[in-house]
Amino acid sequence: MISKGGGKLERTVKQVAELAGISVRTLHHYDEIGLLSPAATTEAGYRLYSEEDLDLLQQILFFRELDVPLKTIKEVIHNPHFDRREALERHNRQLEAKRRRIDRMIDTIDKTIKHMEGEMEMTTEEKFEAFKEKLIEDNERRYGEEIRKKYGEGRVEASNAKWRGMSREDYEAMTRLEGEVLDLLEKAVATGDPASGLARQLAAKHKEWLMFAWSDYSEEAHAGLADMYVADERFAAYYDKRVKGGAAFLRDAIRHYVGKA
Repeated sequence: MISKGGGKLERTVKQVAELAGISVRTLHHYDEIGLLSPAATTEAGYRLYSEEDLDLLQQILFFRELDVPLKTIKEVIHNPHFDRREALERHNRQLEAKRRRIDRMIDTIDKTIKHMEGEMEMTTEEKFEAFKEKLIEDNERRYGEEIRKKYGEGRVEASNAKWRGMSREDYEAMTRLEGEVLDLLEKAVATGDPASGLARQLAAKHKEWLMFAWSDYSEEAHAGLADMYVADERFAAYYDKRVKGGAAFLRDAIRHYVGKA
């Protein structure tokens, strides 16, 4: 038996797959990409998983339930500072939020049916309340890990509360602003100068857009978010899809705007 250490070896790939309700192929894939490699293999090449491996697999499946990409999961759980207890508490919060969103969606559907049948009145705000929760959950799933580490629990929760209280008019205004930001980005990139007048307009408009969701503003936070736009490929893809090099240009424009270039 060839071992890489750690825990009593107990289960084969088939046993783990049956226990976790996933396929053998999935476990093989996790091994291939370095996400979860078994603690040992037999001389014949059969994978054997330890209890520590199963604990790690549980974490992976929690992340997958929240639709976190495998690449991100790998970076998180193999970080030497990864805290399993903290991760479990975060999973709990996120799954509770997901359950609340589903409950609200069901409640909204029930109310909509009764409204259609004339059994009750339903305001426009009530019709879209559940969808606000979905937007919050989607944002948590995609960026929650990064923004909570960067800005802290308090600021993120305050931002989510602001989202929940947003009126339909504010949401429509925010959506219009988002389009204006992207239009300005395209024009500003064409100048090639992140310190130009157009670039300053872009950064100011971006700040105005952020304040629909942010509970408070600081130049440091704005600059930090701009850096994240380039460092995180998910953010970068959003802006670069509109114009090549858009994320980097926006970062530079914001840094000039807040005096941190």
